[in-house]
Amino acid sequence: MISMTVLRSRSWILGISVLLAVMLAVAPLGGCSLNQLKTEAAQVSQLVISSLSDPKTFNVALSQEQNDVFGFINEGLITENGVTGELEPALAKSWEISNNNQRIVYTLREGLKWSDGEPLTAEDVVFTYNDVYLNEKIPTDTRDVLRIGETGVLPTVRKLNDLQVEFTIPEPFAPFLRVTGIGILPAHTLRQSVTTFDSAGNPTFLSTWGTDTNPKDIVVAGPYQIESYSPSQRVVLRRNPYYWRRDAQGNPLPYIEQIVLQVIESLDADLLQFRSGGLDVTSVSPEYFALLKRQEEQRNYAIHSGGPTLSMTFISFNLNKGQRNGRPLVNPIRSRWFNTLAFRQAVNYAIDRQTMLNNIFQGIGELQNSPIASQSPYYLSPEEGLKVYDYNPERARELLLGAGFKYGNEGQLLDADGNRVRFSLITNAGNKTREAMGAQIQRDFSKVGIQVDFNPIAFNTLAGKLSDSLDFECFLLSIGGGGFEPNSGANTWLPDGGLHAFNQSALPGQTPIVGREVTDWEREIGQLYIKGAQELDEAKRKAIYGETQRLAQEYLPFIYLVNPLSMAAVRDRVQGVQYSALGGSLWNIYELKVTEK
Repeated sequence: MISMTVLRSRSWILGISVLLAVMLAVAPLGGCSLNQLKTEAAQVSQLVISSLSDPKTFNVALSQEQNDVFGFINEGLITENGVTGELEPALAKSWEISNNNQRIVYTLREGLKWSDGEPLTAEDVVFTYNDVYLNEKIPTDTRDVLRIGETGVLPTVRKLNDLQVEFTIPEPFAPFLRVTGIGILPAHTLRQSVTTFDSAGNPTFLSTWGTDTNPKDIVVAGPYQIESYSPSQRVVLRRNPYYWRRDAQGNPLPYIEQIVLQVIESLDADLLQFRSGGLDVTSVSPEYFALLKRQEEQRNYAIHSGGPTLSMTFISFNLNKGQRNGRPLVNPIRSRWFNTLAFRQAVNYAIDRQTMLNNIFQGIGELQNSPIASQSPYYLSPEEGLKVYDYNPERARELLLGAGFKYGNEGQLLDADGNRVRFSLITNAGNKTREAMGAQIQRDFSKVGIQVDFNPIAFNTLAGKLSDSLDFECFLLSIGGGGFEPNSGANTWLPDGGLHAFNQSALPGQTPIVGREVTDWEREIGQLYIKGAQELDEAKRKAIYGETQRLAQEYLPFIYLVNPLSMAAVRDRVQGVQYSALGGSLWNIYELKVTEK
């Protein structure tokens, strides 16, 4: 569903999984085992999967990180086919585009209802856009991908009648249809929270639908609704009885009654739970591929592969020169290193990505050089002129020396003032592949005299550093490629975008940053993203996004690493899976069935 696709482009730990590829992590289970849980619920049709971490919110408009719940509970006007990427009707049964491409009228399906049985009408669509996503008092990343043109003008949304909504934009905006797949929110339950303010003058919407909310109060339009949430254990979802889809015989969808998202924070534990039958789906990491492949028939599952993932795995330095409360976000000495282009280029040459692919990924993947997925028609290949940084430690040393760095008697790298070049690298704990990547980067950098303090930390702590405190030096993560449409990554590349993490601006409600600087190349990439969204000619769009990739590889705000194959193991009892890198295992959850094989 496109609501999942949009989340994929906005979320931080997006390499953690694309869409609902069901990632990973797994921790000791509190209360009961997964097999016990499945036995207790044997009377209902049930799917048990895993999730990397606890959700931070159940409010889709406020989320900045991967949240596997949202793809199940939200629905947009349109959706995206998880295999082909083609747009398909969802809450809207049809749409009509004007000849000048500046007016779109959506016609909703008749009889739509929210999970509480209340009617879902054009009023909800207008509320969702005008009162939430387009409301400058609400800090939502979705607004970034709705901005149009040089001035970032937002669309005008108005109700024509109970079933029709008109979107008007000031100029042609090529990706506009695709971004209207964002989840629609219920006006009848949320309007008061938008118009009521707390003592600080912020809408109470900002604290609405947190993880402490009674699930019965969370009203949704997707195929599932939240039944219960046990922190650090699981989220249980129940079929939405008012979901709009029907099968060919007129039976209500989805078929599966209950979904359990088990919070698991270790790949080893995830593997054990899957092999023991406690999980129905798990992502397949390279180190476990051979083992899982050998046991497919014996343990009644199949491994599905969808080609390279659509996520971009990288390291990134904090290039923000600003201060908060009179204190620099980054130590000024280290900030000078990070903001030296030759330094970033040197460390790129210092990373042995081929060895990383061969050893950590068991050769199951490809080297990565671009922020746009290789499946996208806008991808620029090395053969077409994209710059690559093959492993070359000698070239790395040359660049460092040319930039004024020097080597001490014991081979340690020093800056011009004699300071030892040493910094911290963080990533999310529990992801063994990423931890192994960080350890190799630490070793590779030591070969050119750089000392790296590698520190895997808790997922939520990491997310807070990247989006709130901005207290980090270098991080290793993944971010979604956003499918086939580059503009879905606009909030990463626009200088004031909500995920412009390498030089993040203060988000609404946060303490201002003083002295933040935006470079010429940052502005140019941002301008090209604006221009690319304006251009309707596909050949010209490809050229524009080709230039963004060239600039990204020249100035290296992100240093790309390895892109693994997208793979998942799915129990044979789960019927109807159409796996792809774009959609993952469960993009068509509404038509999946489970048997008792």
